[in-house]
Amino acid sequence: MATPNLYSFPTGEAEFKTYCGGNLGGENESCAEVAPLAGVSDAFVVRDNKPESGGAELRFTGPEMDRLALGWVRDRNLSA
Repeated sequence: MATPNLYSFPTGEAEFKTYCGGNLGGENESCAEVAPLAGVSDAFVVRDNKPESGGAELRFTGPEMDRLALGWVRDRNLSA
């Protein structure tokens, strides 16, 4: 089955979790927000929460998001 166009689904009801990068507040805090994409099984939307980002979003299937996260952890030599 082909993956639907993830950008054709609205995010209006999405419940985003915020992950911040360490500026510890202020208007320049480095945060990304992630939410399951409603209407699609196992898909996610990632967005930058800063006003100047203009609402830019990236959308991933679950396996794509997993590869992104695991690749980042591996390349940065991180562990949970």
